[in-house]
Amino acid sequence: MTAATPETRVRFPGVRAPKPLLSQQSERELSARQLELLDELEEQLIRTGLADLTMAEIAARVGCSLRTLYGIAPSKDELLLTVVDRRLHRIGRAAVEVLDPGDTPMDSLRSYLRAAHEAVQPEAVTLSSDLASVAGASRLIDSHASYLTAVAQSLLDLAVARGQIAAVDTAAVAHVLGNLGLEFARPEFAEITQASPKETADQVADLILEGLMSRGRSHGDT
Repeated sequence: MTAATPETRVRFPGVRAPKPLLSQQSERELSARQLELLDELEEQLIRTGLADLTMAEIAARVGCSLRTLYGIAPSKDELLLTVVDRRLHRIGRAAVEVLDPGDTPMDSLRSYLRAAHEAVQPEAVTLSSDLASVAGASRLIDSHASYLTAVAQSLLDLAVARGQIAAVDTAAVAHVLGNLGLEFARPEFAEITQASPKETADQVADLILEGLMSRGRSHGDT
């Protein structure tokens, strides 16, 4: 599949992505080394966690000066939130770019959810546990989940309007779909589910979408 360009990208009128903690202008002003560090910090965060470390210990782990880290963010919590926010925005952009304008709304929704669930690969369990002690982490993650929910509702509304599925409370269904990844990335779920958080979220989303389309076909036959 050819990647969507800005001209062909699927749009969601009235839906706005969360404002990045690190603006494009601020990111452009970072040095090449600081940009490398953001990528390295993301790897460290999802692999082993960083929340229990001090800024000095984080600097030692990634081999840079404290001054370099403070040039990215003014505190440890803000640094970690910036790293997570940057990761979620990247995954979110990729999830939209994978969409084909020629697909049906439900096919687009399935593709979007599968791409968005990249945020809850197995490492997300470590990330979820680590961020529990970081002030503002829950609010940040909820803002991205709310965007995912809004995109899902937009596609569900379009599916209803085009007769692909029967009329349904799209806000309620979108809320469930938008929070599947968060639910299955929780540490307690990792202990009882057989598959990874992403695989489980994908499977449950598929069941819901198949149910909606089956209901739509039955509704059309009556």
